[in-house]
Amino acid sequence: MRLDKYISNATDLSRTEAKRLIKAGDVSIDAKMATSGSQKVSSDHSVTIDGSPITLLVDRYFMMNKPAGVVSATKDHSNPTAIDLIYEHRNQQLQIAGRLDIDTTGLLLITDDGQWNHIVTSPRTDCKKIYLVELENPVGDDYQKKLEEGIALEGEKRRCLPATMEVIDDHHIRLCISEGKYHQVKRMITSLGNEVLSLHRMQIGGIELDPELEPGDYRPLTADEIASIQ
Repeated sequence: MRLDKYISNATDLSRTEAKRLIKAGDVSIDAKMATSGSQKVSSDHSVTIDGSPITLLVDRYFMMNKPAGVVSATKDHSNPTAIDLIYEHRNQQLQIAGRLDIDTTGLLLITDDGQWNHIVTSPRTDCKKIYLVELENPVGDDYQKKLEEGIALEGEKRRCLPATMEVIDDHHIRLCISEGKYHQVKRMITSLGNEVLSLHRMQIGGIELDPELEPGDYRPLTADEIASIQ
């Protein structure tokens, strides 16, 4: 990788600013003064700015307990975003792995690993998502059968993949799906003749929402949690 790009990727500096530092003699590679932004460096090299070492960021993985009123996006002109709540270096490089509606709460996965993100969100990988759903009207006796057959959503050419549910009480179910269509859970419940009053995501694949996380809080995923998404 070019030295100026390496510095830009490892810091908050632009490539133009990196070039200025190199020209001023402030950058060293393996204790030797760098002479050009086009010099090639790798993770095996020791790169310093004013004697302080810099390194490229490794892939990062977080879980958040998303509160209501926060959008699952990097930028929004009207509402706070989940990324706004992440106080990490270069947070704008992070991506949402499986978005939630603004009024939906619960488990949100955030990463800068694009391949891992794809595994989480692709229906082909059968990465289950489990939601706690509060219903306006009591649970129907035919819900389970219709969910297992695959709900036909208005405007969609294909039925949803089979889903399952567990009845908690007359107005609450635990719903498991393996897709992420637009407003999918709400549209599925509407097609069953009911309405969603509240929606909370509890689990994605083998990753469960940490009960110690307050709404708006986040933490890094453990190595086991990261590896559970395959």
